[in-house]
Amino acid sequence: MNSAELVERLREADVPEAFYEIAGVHDVPVQPDAYFFLRREADAWTVGLRQRSQDSVMRRFGTEAEACEYLYDKLTRVPPAPSEAAEPLEKLLADAEEIQRQAWEDFHGRRGSTDDG
Repeated sequence: MNSAELVERLREADVPEAFYEIAGVHDVPVQPDAYFFLRREADAWTVGLRQRSQDSVMRRFGTEAEACEYLYDKLTRVPPAPSEAAEPLEKLLADAEEIQRQAWEDFHGRRGSTDDG
């Protein structure tokens, strides 16, 4: 895959255009606070993140194809669902009132001991 094909595939995958800049092929339409970039440098293809006007290089590649594949994966990969997080979250939500009550008591208990002392 080359840079032009990468842009086509990202559009097909419905990746927002403001998430990436491909030098010479696709500019970011509106400058967001952060976006990924792909650039050709002297001896490498660079994939990085531009955040608050600062570039941070993530990886360098010897070929355009490798860099394009990496950026495509970065922008389209869906993080895996947490395996056992559902049960603790449900328990936490069920115990929310008790947790809040305990936190309130802890806060007032600490505050009271500081005022006394």
